[in-house]
Amino acid sequence: MAVSTQDPAEAPTPEEPRPPTHPLEPLTTAEVTSAAEAVKAARDLGHEVWFALVVLNEPAKAAVRAFDAGTDTTLDREARVVVLDRVDGSLSEAIVGLRDNTVRNWTAIDTPGRPPFIFEELAGAANVVKEDPRWLDAMAKRGITGKEQIDLVQVDPWPAGNFAFAGEEGKRLCRCVSYVRTFDKDNGYARPIEGVVAVVDLATNAVVDITDHGVIPIPDEPGNYDEAAVGGYRTDLKPLEIHQPEGPSFTVDGNRVSWQKWSFRFMLHPLEGLVLHTVGYEDGGRVRPVLYRAAISEMVVPYGDVAPAHFWKNAFDSGEFGLGRLANQLTLGCDCLGEIQYFSAVMHDGHGRPYEMQNAICMHEEDFGILWKHVDMYTGYTEVRRSRRLVISSISTVGNYEYGFYWYLYQDGTLQFEVKLTGILQTAGYATGTVPPYGQRIAPGLYAPHHQHLFNMRLDVSVDGDENAVFEDHVEAAPAGGDNAYGNAVVVVSRLLERERDAKCKIDPASSRSWRVVNRASPNRLGDPVGYRLIPGATPTLLARSEASVAKRAGFTTENLWVTAFDPEERRAAGDFINQHPGGDGLPAWIEADRPLVDTDVVLWHTFGVTHVARPEDWPVMPVEYTGFCLKPAGFFERNPALDVPPTPASDCH
Repeated sequence: MAVSTQDPAEAPTPEEPRPPTHPLEPLTTAEVTSAAEAVKAARDLGHEVWFALVVLNEPAKAAVRAFDAGTDTTLDREARVVVLDRVDGSLSEAIVGLRDNTVRNWTAIDTPGRPPFIFEELAGAANVVKEDPRWLDAMAKRGITGKEQIDLVQVDPWPAGNFAFAGEEGKRLCRCVSYVRTFDKDNGYARPIEGVVAVVDLATNAVVDITDHGVIPIPDEPGNYDEAAVGGYRTDLKPLEIHQPEGPSFTVDGNRVSWQKWSFRFMLHPLEGLVLHTVGYEDGGRVRPVLYRAAISEMVVPYGDVAPAHFWKNAFDSGEFGLGRLANQLTLGCDCLGEIQYFSAVMHDGHGRPYEMQNAICMHEEDFGILWKHVDMYTGYTEVRRSRRLVISSISTVGNYEYGFYWYLYQDGTLQFEVKLTGILQTAGYATGTVPPYGQRIAPGLYAPHHQHLFNMRLDVSVDGDENAVFEDHVEAAPAGGDNAYGNAVVVVSRLLERERDAKCKIDPASSRSWRVVNRASPNRLGDPVGYRLIPGATPTLLARSEASVAKRAGFTTENLWVTAFDPEERRAAGDFINQHPGGDGLPAWIEADRPLVDTDVVLWHTFGVTHVARPEDWPVMPVEYTGFCLKPAGFFERNPALDVPPTPASDCH
């Protein structure tokens, strides 16, 4: 779960692109620099601060819509800057006006949590662990001695969590576990140094504790996956090429995309990763809104092992690390295939210095099989259309795991979100002759603890406008008797989610449970309210017991759906500062207000994911596993909106 310790600011900063022309365009390198300098100047800040977050302070919805409508063309952009004092640990938030580079508001943040990790801190933690005599002694017990061998030890910093351990109060901590490589490019996760945990105070860059829970043999078998390691590649795979001689069908203006009646804006947020804004579909000559904003609000990976080196492992990869900051540089033909358009993203280091991540976002079109078809059995008349979808994606590497985040837009008005999970399992060593009770053996002496990956998507819906309501729908057999004489009748049962406390829901695949967002002020031609349906996948909730630390901190994982009244300050399902937070913040706290939800501006928070019981086939690199959900129109259109998709040219049909 450790992240790269390379200083991202060392990457060259390319020439500044054109100035932004819309309130929702992401910050440029110049704007990040201006915001950081304005904050430093306003408070005379020296080098004893970390810049934990420099992001666009997104304007109010009304201001964005007025700008889009041309009724207010003022481009008054702001940055939100979170600053951590490296000496006393205090947190502050500044709002910086980018037009005049002035700090418009400065607020001290009172929270028991900590901001996301600063990557420069984590690099220091890994280095200081290797210099600690207690850690060196633990390595020597395992036969790892001498500079050459110590240099090959991989030290992974992890979030410390919050377990109320004595001596940890008020500190900014990480816990470190280690693996040994036999050469530089060896897969370290094949050889965990089991039982040794180092605790580092990031504020002082000092090791505050080393625990050694006993020697377990380091596995001998390597876990490499290059050509030599796998014994050569297959030779019978023929080329598969995708060619669009006239180019792709989408158009891009700044961060606005238009494709097949869809339009939206996008950005890469440092914590949330890929964000969609102002998603709408053109129908009858006007663009009808569907979503105002959609992004991963939080994700957590809780591990279910009780071993001393693992019981504390749970990582909030968004709030503790940052999905956008860990985005990959994508590669044509490997990460993305076809006629690709790449987009860069501007991030910043701990000193507030901007840098550009090349090819961080990928967009392309894909053929997706049949869109619709019918053969008239009496006349032989046949019509068929092929489905094409637009894909916008990014991939983040969080230590051992990769997460691919994919939005798919379809020609029939459907939206789909998918996470592709791959990478390397988090591993542990076990003693010969034993069977790990809370994990699965994947190689001799090596096992992977049971764990979950739980994501929360914040869906700021706007179905034909902001005045929405949400129904929970399920399907069941109708009662016997009456007109159901043969017992075959099926009915849809709907429940209006009227207030926040009653709007906590779990999936129920047996009854085809889904959630329908409607606009009752916008009826369709049949007199029913227009709507969009959230269709979940087969997804779990948190398995840890309610008394577990992770359950208190990740309360959002106990339900698959939450609905809240819109509040621009409620951004993240576990709260803004989950790092070392004791718990209770975020959705469980917000819904105690029990605000009304009917015919108002509402937000859906959908928790989904996978429970991972590892297989030997997941080692040494895991084949992709999938999770996600769909948003499908439900009475939003008068009929199939994809009837006007043209047929495939006859010359292309063989």
